[in-house]
Amino acid sequence: MLIVCAEEERVEAELGSGALVCPSCRGRLGPWGYARRRVLRCASGNRSLRPRRARCRGCAGTHVLLADLCLLRRRDEVSVIGRAIEAKIAGAGHRVIAERLGVPKDTVRGWLRRFALRAGQTRVYFTRWAVVLDPELGGVMPAGSGVADALEAIAVAVRAWVLRFGVGEVWRVACWLSGGVLLCNTSCPFPLVR
Repeated sequence: MLIVCAEEERVEAELGSGALVCPSCRGRLGPWGYARRRVLRCASGNRSLRPRRARCRGCAGTHVLLADLCLLRRRDEVSVIGRAIEAKIAGAGHRVIAERLGVPKDTVRGWLRRFALRAGQTRVYFTRWAVVLDPELGGVMPAGSGVADALEAIAVAVRAWVLRFGVGEVWRVACWLSGGVLLCNTSCPFPLVR
């Protein structure tokens, strides 16, 4: 799996020109059909997606090109999930958050539990990204709890990304930096920071 921008025309152009790189061997990716169609629950309503598949010209491995709107194995847009995490840090409970976002309460509770479970790993991972993106970065200050520290590390890494590459939506950048595995189970580790 590889996280790409949500603009289908741009992804097609990059695939056609060989601009996308295989995450396994660094070979060039080419078009290779499509993954199954899925519906993504977004803040602005449902969106139908059919992710592109690509095949490496070097190792012949195949990869699903997942839009930076999505996290792996999640039905909801990354910004909706991010707003739930931010609301939890601000003190809201999962029922209140679910009602605000129009998402089932069990879904929100699952997001929050997964984020809390991986908070330490998330903090370390995004702190590494922040340092790679901004080598002159000072220390990342503790925010008061493991979950708040993880969110602070995400914010610092995204800020470093924006300072280096330009404007970007916070949670879409976080999705890209995490390789889409921000809320995956522990058997799906974060990708290497390069």
